[in-house]
Amino acid sequence: MKKKLLTIAFLFCTSVYALAQNTLQYEISFPNAVHHEAEVSLVIPNVPVGPLTLRMSRSSTGRYATHEFGKNVYNVKAFDGQGKTITLNQIQGDVYQVPQHSGKVKITYTIFGNWVDGTYLAIDETHAHMNIPAVFMWAKGLDKRDIQIKFNDLNKYGWKVATQLKPTGNPAVYTAPDFQFFMDSPIELSAYKLASWDDVNPDKTRQTIHLSSHSNDAQPVIDNFGKMVQQMTAESKAVFGELPRFDYGNYTFLQDVNSENGGDGMEHRNSTVITSGRDQIAGNEKSLLGTFSHEFFHAWNVERIRPKSLEPFDFGQANMSSELWFAEGFTQYYGDLILKRAGLRDLNDYCNTLQGMTNYVLNSPAAAQYPATQMSRYAVFSDAGVAVDQNNQANIFNSYYYYGATIALGLDLRLRSEFNTTLDNYMQAVWKAHGKTEIPYTIPDLQNVLAKLTNSAFANDFFKRYVYGTDKNDYQKLLANAGLLMRKAAPESASLGTLRLMPANGKLKVAMNTIKGTPAYLAGLDNGDYLLKINEDELKTPADLNTILGKYKPGDEVLLAYEHRGMAKSAKVKLQASNALEVIPMEKAGMELSPEMQKFRESWLSSQIK
Repeated sequence: MKKKLLTIAFLFCTSVYALAQNTLQYEISFPNAVHHEAEVSLVIPNVPVGPLTLRMSRSSTGRYATHEFGKNVYNVKAFDGQGKTITLNQIQGDVYQVPQHSGKVKITYTIFGNWVDGTYLAIDETHAHMNIPAVFMWAKGLDKRDIQIKFNDLNKYGWKVATQLKPTGNPAVYTAPDFQFFMDSPIELSAYKLASWDDVNPDKTRQTIHLSSHSNDAQPVIDNFGKMVQQMTAESKAVFGELPRFDYGNYTFLQDVNSENGGDGMEHRNSTVITSGRDQIAGNEKSLLGTFSHEFFHAWNVERIRPKSLEPFDFGQANMSSELWFAEGFTQYYGDLILKRAGLRDLNDYCNTLQGMTNYVLNSPAAAQYPATQMSRYAVFSDAGVAVDQNNQANIFNSYYYYGATIALGLDLRLRSEFNTTLDNYMQAVWKAHGKTEIPYTIPDLQNVLAKLTNSAFANDFFKRYVYGTDKNDYQKLLANAGLLMRKAAPESASLGTLRLMPANGKLKVAMNTIKGTPAYLAGLDNGDYLLKINEDELKTPADLNTILGKYKPGDEVLLAYEHRGMAKSAKVKLQASNALEVIPMEKAGMELSPEMQKFRESWLSSQIK
């Protein structure tokens, strides 16, 4: 027995040693942080025989369009195990190759970053804000190897590490089990302030949620905001009945607030990056919470309830999915609903949310023509993709966030009114089938879960009409069940359609594509033209448009005078009625709220925490 135990111990030590010998070792240093540069090194042991290919990513978890991260990489060099320079060829803009090696390779490079959001890299003496795909080059074919990363210069700048990566006991060294986990693990190095709280799941599992805030606020502000975020996380948990099982027992909000930032939220498996262009948290808590609520819901929906089309995630190209109406859209719906349930939004706030969401979809030419699945696939072009040429998104694209949110709204209200069940119950069923099991889903899988909750006829009809098709639910009727009134906001107002004007060259320039079917579109007016007159009234400021249109009624004919590329043009058009919708509580309109409506509203919008 002793001999057998010694053999097992030897084999275990041998396997641990072999694993360590395969570890990919990154280091990052910040000798020139003030000018937004970092120095990165990657040591790759036991390189397989043949050329070694390395590259920067062109996409990022949570993003669906491509991004040219390689543009900010320079001074790329390669060395062998003895530190001798070896040949490194740049075979594409962001792809490098070592044609020959002796089994161990070290890569070094400089990277620049000066943009704070959820996608890119930002470095200065106050922090290093890192989205992994934007920072670290990787070796193709070594996806299963474990990874170690060391952060240098922490003491120099007074920084601490906030990340979902696994700590090692050394405050400067963290690990990841494989490539996919590493790429999904954002990092904030700064003198951040921290608020933390524990949560206990029904199975008695205790986990900790952290709010790491890099901002100019004092600790009491962070503590108070942390309590609000805690309210939100508790209400989110109530939708599913439990928190996900976070790796290493922790979940971290990586918040960065500064007036120089871009506003963004980016979900990850056990963390989320939330950036804001506000100058501070204090006084802006309410406006910041929406992103927190949306991104935390992703811990279930997207990170674990995962579309099969995004598995495995390809960091070398755009990742297309037909399911974003559910992954992002249903998350958008719940992000706002949870804040209402948590008492962090009032009824009027929530009505404004419903009003904005339904207006955006119901008055969209794209949503009338294209289904939610197609709008989801368009994400490879729309999701923070960068291009210099103009596009026609105003007429051919409707955001899968809001398109999906209106589908979720319709399904929730119909389940409540027709089946005595709720969208919460549906999300719990999807969670049990595809989230806890982490079995990626397809759209037919989502339909099958709905069929089990309701019946096959309803599920087939709903997906055929509202997911694969372009039909829209009767929101006026459905909202009335909760005592909410949907109606035309200004039915007597005359309109040219959605038209954005901005001063330019002493005139008013049309600053967006005109919307198909509107009087402005039918007149030939388009992006870049100058709107000069409506009949004899000249337009001098953007406010003049509504003032002049206030003289007319829907159906009146007017003459538009405008300029296109230096040419004077004119067209006669009939003004249309404004199609803007409003959503308000019935009692605000002087209507009586029945007990049934009150009960429906409370069941839907009140706290679900038991």
